[in-house]
Amino acid sequence: MCRTALPPAGRGRPALYCSRSCQAKAYRRRKQPPVPAPERPAAGDPSGKRLRIAEALWRIAAERGLHAASLREVAAEAGVSLRSVQYHFGSKHRLLVDALRLLHAENERIARSRIPFDATEPRGLLRAVLEEFLPVDAQRATALRVFAAYYARSLTDPDLAKVFLPAEQPLERLVADLITTAQADGRTAPGLDPWREADLLVAGAVGLGSDVLHDRRTLDEVRRTLDYHLDKIFAGDRRTRR
Repeated sequence: MCRTALPPAGRGRPALYCSRSCQAKAYRRRKQPPVPAPERPAAGDPSGKRLRIAEALWRIAAERGLHAASLREVAAEAGVSLRSVQYHFGSKHRLLVDALRLLHAENERIARSRIPFDATEPRGLLRAVLEEFLPVDAQRATALRVFAAYYARSLTDPDLAKVFLPAEQPLERLVADLITTAQADGRTAPGLDPWREADLLVAGAVGLGSDVLHDRRTLDEVRRTLDYHLDKIFAGDRRTRR
């Protein structure tokens, strides 16, 4: 785990660790699915080291919380020197803010590659967007855990809050735009306020996704709840098929 040189354990024998701390870290890593490696380095980061360091912080935040993400811990998790972390980010606060920006960008990139865009099926498109807020796989579950770790800190840190919940509300705007487009085509129930519906759908999907992480609800239950609300929104569309 810390890359200390050890003799091979031998076939059929348990792995060797230099300390109980490394053994515990390996156990946590096996229980928590890792953040998938990015397909390409971030812009302005030819070596990919900034993203590698940010991913290390994400893993620590998901497993132990942001309070455990000291610069030394992040450096050890990323397999780089402390000086390298300081060179790329300067301070822990800058690391936290920039890592959150990188997480937003990486989530958006993955979501765009995953969501099939079909303007002729607004309900299906909206359903796919809401699915991104649920822990349906390792990548989304880890991202939700990291966002949960950031939440409490963002309440007392204005710089983090601006990144955590942008004032322009891009998620709500996206959902509202999808509903507005469907409404203009006569495919929704009459009298809807797209922004109010978007507020409820986004807040509901995020909250229900957290319940799945806590095992309070199953994914199937949450999906049925989302389908129930989508059915109400698209009640006037005879062409919509689930």
